[in-house]
Amino acid sequence: MNGLIGRKIGMTSIFNEFGQNVACTVVEAGPNVISQIKSEDMDGYSAFQLAFGKAKARNTSNGLQGHLDKVGTGPKKIIREFRNFNLDKALGDEVRVEEVFSEGDKVNAVGVTKGKGFQGVVKRHGFKGVGDATHGQHNRQRHPGSIGAGSDPSKVFKGMRMGGRTGGDRVKVKNLRIVKILADQNLLLIKGAIPGHKGAYVLIEK
Repeated sequence: MNGLIGRKIGMTSIFNEFGQNVACTVVEAGPNVISQIKSEDMDGYSAFQLAFGKAKARNTSNGLQGHLDKVGTGPKKIIREFRNFNLDKALGDEVRVEEVFSEGDKVNAVGVTKGKGFQGVVKRHGFKGVGDATHGQHNRQRHPGSIGAGSDPSKVFKGMRMGGRTGGDRVKVKNLRIVKILADQNLLLIKGAIPGHKGAYVLIEK
């Protein structure tokens, strides 16, 4: 599955050909630099290793700096592999959005969701809560309620949905449609929401 590394800019909306207002996520997807080309003979599979995003040299390991110096590019923030590329490219070449995607393409977006810290069951799992503030209830509106029987089985089963750390998960959203491509700015306008905060790095897979 080929694709590009991008950075989530934010959200906007545009009007489509039917006059409908479509909510879109703006992704700056490139240009990506080819930092390594893997082949069937050497590696057992064919793939492009792409690098994207500026990074400081002092925050980059010596091994990674040496790897990127071979292609003559500076330190990069994120490096990922993509298979099944049909582009005729050499090591160190740039891959731009218009070379990979077209308007109307269906893509998958992979990102890390926003971290929300420790949350209760209402926010984390969508529980209704205990409910009424009357009939002896006191500060129980958002509590989980019973978590199991008493004498039998005399324990709480593993996997019980309870409060805990929420967000910060790697999520793939499938079958999103590319509404518009701004090739001169390396921007993709993708219909719908993509996981991650503004400025987060995402993978757009075709």
